[in-house]
Amino acid sequence: MTTTVVLASRNPGKVEELRRILTSVAPDLTVLGSDAFADLPDIPETGETFAENAAIKARAVCRHTGLIAIADDSGLTVDALNGMPGVLSARWSGRHGDDETNLRLVLDQMSDVPDDRRGAAFQCAAAACRPVDGGRPALEIREGEVRGHLIREPRGENGFGYDPVFVPVGHRVTTAEMSPAEKDAISHRGKALRSLAEVITPWLT
Repeated sequence: MTTTVVLASRNPGKVEELRRILTSVAPDLTVLGSDAFADLPDIPETGETFAENAAIKARAVCRHTGLIAIADDSGLTVDALNGMPGVLSARWSGRHGDDETNLRLVLDQMSDVPDDRRGAAFQCAAAACRPVDGGRPALEIREGEVRGHLIREPRGENGFGYDPVFVPVGHRVTTAEMSPAEKDAISHRGKALRSLAEVITPWLT
């Protein structure tokens, strides 16, 4: 039985979250991060949508490793910023992966926006790709979303990215104040990955 999949990410927080969600659905999975493959090159995220970027990464990692590859692309979409930062969420300040600077830039851009217009959403597209003999790799994509609003100052120590300023609908705490299990149960990434895990279960043979 094939029980090893590789995640197309080197972000430790994201890898841990993806591993946690996937193994909650498929406990026998061995989930590796991209760091397990020293020769795996960086994969440019050149797509215009979350789904395009997830597919690009999943296909590239699948071809390189010969394993089932799972990738996600996700980010924050802010109503008052016309849906931005969107696919640019991880590099909104100009440097990829600088969570603190990205968060502060969004808060600065939203500083004059009243509380009743601070709606936002976390969105995720998750892609799974598996090798197929004699043809292009098979690909499946699933998406998830959680709506909420942005507060004015960060709260909480859990999560990563924009979690400290995002309060989901129906909650009074940020996703950075939730336990990992609480966040996974409602998150955009949790929704997308749980759906994807069900789809790829037949691949694990």
